Amino acid sequence: MWNQNEKNFYIFGHRGVKALYPENTLLSIQKAHELGVDGIEFDVRMTRDKELIIMHDEKVDRTTDGEGKVRDFSLSEIKQLDAGIKFSDEFKGVRIPTLKEVLDFVKDTGLLLNVEIKDYEFEVVDKTMDLLYKYGYKDNLVITCFDARITTYTHEKYGVKVQGFPDSYMKNFEAGARKHFYSVGIAMKDLTRELCDMFKAQGIDPWCWSPDDEDGVQLMIACGSTLATCNNPIPALKIRESF
Repeated sequence: MWNQNEKNFYIFGHRGVKALYPENTLLSIQKAHELGVDGIEFDVRMTRDKELIIMHDEKVDRTTDGEGKVRDFSLSEIKQLDAGIKFSDEFKGVRIPTLKEVLDFVKDTGLLLNVEIKDYEFEVVDKTMDLLYKYGYKDNLVITCFDARITTYTHEKYGVKVQGFPDSYMKNFEAGARKHFYSVGIAMKDLTRELCDMFKAQGIDPWCWSPDDEDGVQLMIACGSTLATCNNPIPALKIRESF
């Protein structure tokens, strides 16, 4: 599933098509798939009643019509929130999906998954992995986290690919954490050829976020990044098709 010889670089939709649709919603993920991305990046959090939902922020305030921390909501309360209206009146009524709902959609699409754990707790990893395994996801996904305790735990317990970040971005980073990384996510502002080469020399794939215009895509190609996670994947798809 991750044969780099088949593609010049992979293109993932960041929270779906975050630039054009309400992020981390089924609509956004569906639209990313329709555009032709190779995979989807999305974020997992746990509700008060220990249900897994797709949400980037600790609080629901920025992306919904509600207020408060995800952990203070039950799933039924989360489902009452409007996850589209803050983006545009056009998307009024769009709801926050559960991880199960996302997996129900992607299971037959062939999409690769980049699942970011936003609650830095082993319980959330275990519940997430249990559900991913039930849907047949193992070799065709990567688990991402900004906490090195989580990436190390996930790789040691489950043996799946994990993505970390440059050292300064990581919480609880310590010697040996990198040996678990399959890939590392590099922000465009930090992306250089030297940094990509350094990670490649350690056997770690240098990925980047988020090259959303043609200049950004050309930069990531020049630097040797092997995967682009894009808020708007259209420029990257267009450039790759020209190869």
